[in-house]
Amino acid sequence: MDSTATDRFDTSRFEASRNRLASLAYRLLGSAADAEDAVQDAFLHWQAVDRQRIKVPEAWLTKVVTNLCLDRLRSAQARRERTVGAWLPEPLLAGDPMLGPADTFEQRESVSLAVLTLMERLSPLERAVYVLREAFTYSHAEIAEILDITESASQQHLHRARHRITAARRRGGGEVDPASARRIVEEFLAAASSGRTERLVALLTDDATAISDGAGLAQTLLRYDNPQRIAAIVRAGFKPTPAKRRLAGGTPAIHYALVNGAAAILFTLGDQVIGAVTFDITGGKIATVRGIAAPARLARLTQAWRQHEPDTPLVPEW
Repeated sequence: MDSTATDRFDTSRFEASRNRLASLAYRLLGSAADAEDAVQDAFLHWQAVDRQRIKVPEAWLTKVVTNLCLDRLRSAQARRERTVGAWLPEPLLAGDPMLGPADTFEQRESVSLAVLTLMERLSPLERAVYVLREAFTYSHAEIAEILDITESASQQHLHRARHRITAARRRGGGEVDPASARRIVEEFLAAASSGRTERLVALLTDDATAISDGAGLAQTLLRYDNPQRIAAIVRAGFKPTPAKRRLAGGTPAIHYALVNGAAAILFTLGDQVIGAVTFDITGGKIATVRGIAAPARLARLTQAWRQHEPDTPLVPEW
């Protein structure tokens, strides 16, 4: 095989792993853009290395991507960005390859916005062990090899990670029936649009939280923890006005969608997603509302939406 044919063959071997590597990087970083950068950096490493000496390409690539992501998580810039209250996971539309693997509940949960947010409480090593074990079912021996730690250390990191995530996760848990989730979201939208504050409060858990990037304009995230306060903010935010339409660039439609496995509504203008509101539902009520409108956070979701056949909008003209 000549060098050109070898390069093509080796490139195809990398491409065969690209989606898996991207989904690993996304879980580790919570950002699709950063995940794509990490995978591209791994490709450059792959091109530069003597590939004939690599016995198991999948294992080698997993190790490289994991450590590239750890370097990003440990960087001073990343720590600043993630500690000033301006960080949210980047939402992905159902069907995005980065959301895989999704065969088990643990795999699906590991890519939920709730768990991606909770993983911010973990150290980089704890996060890596948790993702490699829960989402990709690597053994502790394999994780030890990937991270250059002992099996015992891997087990300890996993124990701490599970404990921290379980302790911080809202009560209830489990997966919500899709039909019930849609019904609750439609009730939420109807109550918000009509200004029925008391109905909004009834749809929220007693310890509900709302998080917003302020229509993409806020430097830090806006947080609200009181159901009455959340209802008032939602009622005001969902009331259409000429000023909001000017800011949006037109009259959006509102669609129901699944984002990171959770119920969501998307504000769309043509083929552009200009806002996403996601819902964590437990016990038949809404525990967390996230409002995301920063264009950078919606870039990949918009790309997926353009290839998506949407249902009839819940609100054709907002």
